[in-house]
Amino acid sequence: MVNNLVEIRDLVVDRGGRRVLHGLDITIEQGSVTGLLGPSGCGKSTLMRSLVGVQQLTSGRVIIDGVEAGSKELRSRIGYVTQAASVYDDLTVRENLSFFAQVLGADTAAVDEAIATVDLASHADQVTGRLSGGQRSRASLAVALLNSPDLLVLDEPTVGLDPVLRRDLWALFHQLAEAGAAVFVSSHVMDEADRCDRLLLMREGGIIADDTPAHIREQTRTRDIEGAFLALVDGDRSDQGSAS
Repeated sequence: MVNNLVEIRDLVVDRGGRRVLHGLDITIEQGSVTGLLGPSGCGKSTLMRSLVGVQQLTSGRVIIDGVEAGSKELRSRIGYVTQAASVYDDLTVRENLSFFAQVLGADTAAVDEAIATVDLASHADQVTGRLSGGQRSRASLAVALLNSPDLLVLDEPTVGLDPVLRRDLWALFHQLAEAGAAVFVSSHVMDEADRCDRLLLMREGGIIADDTPAHIREQTRTRDIEGAFLALVDGDRSDQGSAS
């Protein structure tokens, strides 16, 4: 039985006089990894900000487990990792986690558990500013895991990471999903598509495909998601040309 933790209905967002999201209808399931793929500037970050309740909506609704996104009662149930590392460089990893645990009202034991989950135990007492980019990204992820969130929103968490670390992070995302979380992760790297249980392809503020990676490839008769994306874009252009 499908359990939709998130329901997005007719979501429209305008920013700076420009329409960024065009009436999106999306559901996100518990216990699965949903990928959001599309080129830079297509609206992925705006959609994620809408999910966590920090984006002003022009119209539409974002409902999480029956509650409007941005409601106070959801704060401890959502983990959000932005593209920029959200940790203090002058604190150690453990000090960062301890600080955010107090802010979020998380149990003290959650600090060591989160550090271990992202495999930073050997760097726990190292100043965060001296860590590599990948390690700082994992420290940010650890902060998001402090309250064992029901919904984990990850905005391009693997950008600039080496292939081994990317593989390990995707394995972690699936472990979190298997434990019951809804994991929503964005990327513009098309070869990450097959790591997702379900895939949303986004272009110019709209969703052009919503299915499993295998079904998207099958429907477009392509070998990979990059080819599928291009086929869908070319199909839209053909339809527009026929309409005109």
